[in-house]
Amino acid sequence: MPRPVRRRATRAAAALIAAAGLALSAACAPQATPAAAATPTTPAPPPPPPTYPWPLTGVETTDPVHRPALAVKIENSVDSRPQSGLNAADMVWEEVVEGGITRFVAVYHSTLPPEIGPIRSVRPMDAAIAAPLRGLFAFSGGQRPFVDAVTSAGMQVISHDAGAGGFYRNQSRSAPHDVYANPADFLAQADPAHAADPIEQFRMATAADQPSAPAVGTPAVVLDLKLSGASRPNWTWSPPESAWLRAEGSTPATQADGRQLRATNVVVLRVDVVNTRYTDPAGNPVPETAMVGGGEALVATAGHTLPATWSKAGEGDRVVLTNAQGAPILLAPGTTWVELVPKATGAVTVR
Repeated sequence: MPRPVRRRATRAAAALIAAAGLALSAACAPQATPAAAATPTTPAPPPPPPTYPWPLTGVETTDPVHRPALAVKIENSVDSRPQSGLNAADMVWEEVVEGGITRFVAVYHSTLPPEIGPIRSVRPMDAAIAAPLRGLFAFSGGQRPFVDAVTSAGMQVISHDAGAGGFYRNQSRSAPHDVYANPADFLAQADPAHAADPIEQFRMATAADQPSAPAVGTPAVVLDLKLSGASRPNWTWSPPESAWLRAEGSTPATQADGRQLRATNVVVLRVDVVNTRYTDPAGNPVPETAMVGGGEALVATAGHTLPATWSKAGEGDRVVLTNAQGAPILLAPGTTWVELVPKATGAVTVR
């Protein structure tokens, strides 16, 4: 009987030793470290789209449209008011014509309204006003030397009297104040030599700059202008609208949709005006504004005015505005009205 007992004891001891070995091995084995939870990552936002300034306003856009500038001759007699589309113009030039009334050269590029008018005839100074734009010039007609001057200045002529397309008669107006157009119809006629964007006309402040007049100018509320005995417009600064609002004398100047005419900048150029040898159908002498040369100027921006000097070296050159130290003047991004006030008979009063 003793032998079987010893076998069982031996087997039991061996089992205990094996179990102890397994326990020791487990205790000595390296322990796995739990994996750290993955930290969620937020993708970086895409960069903002690049912006580009419209050349005539300096206003930034992310979606520029490439097309030529379009200058259009717009009437400003009492019978022509209210006009259509003037607030959409990037620039408007006001000039004295025969009889002391004024007309506008409205320039469209960044914005195209559905209708502009009434459109009237060209005048001798218009070639020098529009030539730096190197685009299209639309008008109802005009004396042959004035029309030829626009072509010679490098503009593409679009004339109603010459049979160009795009013009129509507004049935709610009486002739000759009834010639209107959709500006897109004019731009569709641009030939390859006149299809490029215009270049900058006045220096515009960027996000890194401050416009000159509010930076160093004098606070002002009203600009009273005398262009002739028959034309006395004024501009009043409106802080709620951040714009200069136009009136003809004591009457607010509005366009056909009822909105008052407005501008971000008003630039006054003191100019020489002389009578030419030409006359209108009523026998009145046709005056011409001398656009090549220079003189005194006044810049109005953001409720401030700043005296300046203007110069224009040649017909195709732009008007340059400088301060008393000869440095360029910066306008605020936005629309600009240029008032051509005669030196001899006009007047400018700031209040």
